[in-house]
This record gives sequence, C-alpha cells and structure tokens, in this order.
Amino acid sequence: MTNEARLNAVMIRDKNEDGRFVYGVTSTGIYCRPSCPARNPKPENVRFFDVPELAEAEGFRACRRCRPDLVKIVDPGLSLTRQICQLVERHIREYTNEKLTLGWLANETGYSEDHLSRSFKKILGISPIDYYDNRRTIAFKENVKAGETVSEAAYGAGFGSASRLYEKAHARLGMTPASYAKGGAGAEIAYAFAECFLGLMLVAGTRQGVCAVYFGDDKAKLLDELEREFPKAEIAVDVGQLADWTKAIVDFLQEQSAALPEIPLDMYGTAFQRRVWQALLQIGPGKTKTYRELAMDLGAPKSARAVGRACATNPVSLIVPCHRVIGTDGKLHGYRWGLERKEALRNWEGEL
Repeated sequence: MTNEARLNAVMIRDKNEDGRFVYGVTSTGIYCRPSCPARNPKPENVRFFDVPELAEAEGFRACRRCRPDLVKIVDPGLSLTRQICQLVERHIREYTNEKLTLGWLANETGYSEDHLSRSFKKILGISPIDYYDNRRTIAFKENVKAGETVSEAAYGAGFGSASRLYEKAHARLGMTPASYAKGGAGAEIAYAFAECFLGLMLVAGTRQGVCAVYFGDDKAKLLDELEREFPKAEIAVDVGQLADWTKAIVDFLQEQSAALPEIPLDMYGTAFQRRVWQALLQIGPGKTKTYRELAMDLGAPKSARAVGRACATNPVSLIVPCHRVIGTDGKLHGYRWGLERKEALRNWEGEL
C-alpha cells in the first residue's frame, strides 16, 4: 500500500484500514488509527508506521480517543513483528540481568529463530537483536534525562549494570555514557567555519573524528544547532587537528576531486541508521539511488521512509553523501540544508 493510499484512508477515516498501519502527526506528537475521528492532519505533518511500537519508538504517544495501541494487527507478518517488539520491551523491563537472545524469542513465540529473524528484518530492516540494542540505548537516554544516575539508568534500560553499558560505549554514543548523561559534560568538541560554494560551512569534531558538517548562512544559527545537541559539552573554536580536517574538506570542494577525503568520523546512530549511512558511502560521485532502491539494497524493501529519515538525520553532510539519494519520481526531496544546496552538489558532482 502506497503512502498516498494510506493518506487517502486517513482523510476519509477508512475503518477497513485499522490494524494495517498507524499514522503519527508531528505537530502534536500523537499517533492514531486510520479511522480516528479527530480533525484531519496536514499531509506534510503525517508519518506512517506499520505497527504502533514503531511510532512509540520514535516518541509518538497513542491517541486516547481511538486507542491505536489496542487495535489487532491484520497482517500475520506485521502481527509477529509487533509481538517481537512487545517481547523486547518486556525483556528490558523484567530481565535486567539477562541479555536477550533469539532462542528466548523463539521459545516465547513458538517460531524458529531463522523465521523470526527473517520476518522481522523484512519489515524493519534490522534484526531483533539490533532492535533490542537500539531500544536499550533509547531507554538509557530517557532514564538519564529523567534525572536518574548512570547506574540507575543503565539497570532500568536492561543493561544489568553500568559496566555493560560502557562496553562498546563509543559505538553507541560517541562519548562515555556519563558524559552523555550530563548533556555532553566532559566531552571536548571543537568547531571551525569555512566558506565554500555551498555557503557557510561548520565542521565540528571530537578527538576521535568529525561529528558534524553543517551548511547555512548564519554562524550563530549553526553553532546554536551544535550546542543544542550537547548543551554541556566543552565547545570551542578549534586550534588543532580539526583545522586539518576542515582544510581537507574545503580542498575537496575546490579541487573537484572524485575521491572523498580520508577523514575519521565520530557519528552516533541506531543500528539501522548506521547501515543506511554505510550504504550511502557506496554510491559513487555523480551517481544516484532512490530511497526505495537503497531500502532494497539493505534487504528491507518496505523501509523506504525509514531510509529517508536516516538520510535526514545524517550529521556529517557531504562526507556521508545523502545528497545522492532522490525520490522514486526522479525529483529531489528533503535535504537538511535546503534543496538548493542538494541540487548544487549534484550539479557539481556531475561536472567531475
């Protein structure tokens, strides 16, 4: 079912589509079933999800009027996916000292481990274990933002202890969990500005690598965006290594080189986001792929919208080339730094 057909079902409040999908409204933060009697939302504010758990995983709350979280899922594949999501949440709450395994899920559902993994990945684009890891990380973040200590937050998120959270901490957060819990306190982030044919560019990085490449027209606004992500980090103008990384990016743009500069990256994202960003690096200069083609490459043909969201949240523009992805209609769609810059980048690469 296309998103256009889904939107039409929402606008006419089609009860026959209840249980097939839910929709979230970004302006309210609430998700509903298609037949919800609430006033029709603006199309640009609507996002669709196959199961309620996915909407909740992205911060949407269930509508108290239509209770989409209580609707029975129609499609058997989606029903199993929802069951696995619910079991993951239950495991995080009740089995804080035990790591979730496919064997446990298979025992709870009655399906084989292979069938579980393939069915789940077909719908969401990631494995049940990747989803479990993502949900624990998200739960940890929510707990520390609620004022819990790192140990309390880690235990409540199913890590069993803070030591388990610190294992592979860099891969999850790009800094220690304690620093993240304090809004980046203790993290050292340097930044530098440079002018290029795309306008003003902000490059920021930690000791591990570049964590942000932003484009805009106003230094204060770009810096404010960086500070909102890490309000308590030590953010200062660079006088060291970042200058070299920034120069490499500027030289790349000026020299019209087809090879991206070899710059270390320090990016944080969910397992699915990292898969998308890695796939973007495989698209050559001057080449394009649609969001749907990228989703198919990832083995998750139904996740085109999720691919689009991963592109939109890519913090390192240009180096991770999300500008090389277009809509199935052949047109340019949402680019964090403006469609004009996306078009300029594509034209620039086309001249190489």
